[in-house]
Amino acid sequence: MNAPIRELTYAQAIQEALATAMEADERVFIMGEDIGVYGGAFQVTGDLVHRFGEDRVMDTPISELGAAGIAVGAALAGSRPILEFQFSDFATLAMEQIVNQAAKMRFMLGGKVSVPLVMRLPSGSGTGAAAQHSQSLEAWLAHVPGLKVVQPSTPHDAKGLLLAAIDDPDPVMVFEHKLLYKMKGEVPEKAYRIPIGKAVVRREGRHVTIVATSIMVHRALEAAEVLAGEGIEAEVIDLRTLRPLDTATIIESVKKTTRLACVYEGVKTLGIGAEISALIAESEAFDYLDAPILRLGGVDSPIPYNPTLEKAAVPQTPGIIEQVRNLVKGRI
Repeated sequence: MNAPIRELTYAQAIQEALATAMEADERVFIMGEDIGVYGGAFQVTGDLVHRFGEDRVMDTPISELGAAGIAVGAALAGSRPILEFQFSDFATLAMEQIVNQAAKMRFMLGGKVSVPLVMRLPSGSGTGAAAQHSQSLEAWLAHVPGLKVVQPSTPHDAKGLLLAAIDDPDPVMVFEHKLLYKMKGEVPEKAYRIPIGKAVVRREGRHVTIVATSIMVHRALEAAEVLAGEGIEAEVIDLRTLRPLDTATIIESVKKTTRLACVYEGVKTLGIGAEISALIAESEAFDYLDAPILRLGGVDSPIPYNPTLEKAAVPQTPGIIEQVRNLVKGRI
């Protein structure tokens, strides 16, 4: 008989990755607000404090800048800290340490030091948490040389990318969409790594390429299923990593399909879709295009509290279907 498929939620996969890393390397420790007995704002750290003790699962004061500074210092001193922000929005309070210290230390000291630091950032809208707790700021940090930025979209990738991030000698920002924490998926029990900087084709197609990130991967796949019933075969690429960007996978797909749509939750203006559009415009894939490049991103507005307006502020499956259909049929 075949063994039953082992399924974990996205949150459980992250917790398992944390435990695996802490068991394998005593230099690894986690820190953040209410991650100890409370188990984290989204219950991701769970009971790890009981398994590893308060010296390795450390509650921090309500000072994101201070916690980030401690994490950077610990990484420089030889530890491998993992800092959890309660919400990715709160990383704005720690930008000096993230952007001016963690990202630049290796460069400014001639490669003589590294900053093996992971920052976990629960992000995205859909929980009714309003404008200061619902942003998608990954493009901010992907703009900074010296930082790596990943966005796992599945439980499998959440574990594999986090373990790869913990191994990395440089600072890695891990954006976890809050709506994905309860999502279930197959996750191997063994330790495994997913290479940072490698996208994956989630669905093959020949009429249009949809490049998506995080939760938008799932909405793009839902849209592709509907469009397939209309004879439109969409290829869906899950970026997984924003920096470094897997340019080769995107370029080769666009050369095959001749059309490109970028779907992401962050604000459309100056978002990751603009970078991908420029990438194609500057590559050999540009000559293969049969239509303008389509960007589907968040509106130029803070995320509303009202649930109807909140949904309207970021791409949803029906809108993706309509816009991609128009792209393929030459209506854009």
